Amino acid sequence: MQKQNNQQVFFLRYLSLIPVIAVIAISIAFSIWAVFNYFSPDLLFHPMP
Repeated sequence: MQKQNNQQVFFLRYLSLIPVIAVIAISIAFSIWAVFNYFSPDLLFHPMP
């Protein structure tokens, strides 16, 4: 019984980490995208004159 309760505690800790991991991953992806567009801008956001 103790082992099943222990697994539930670890599972709830894992579920509470998912939003944190998602926010970090999205922040990293957006940062890479922003830096890439700064050095090599695409025509959608920076049209040529």
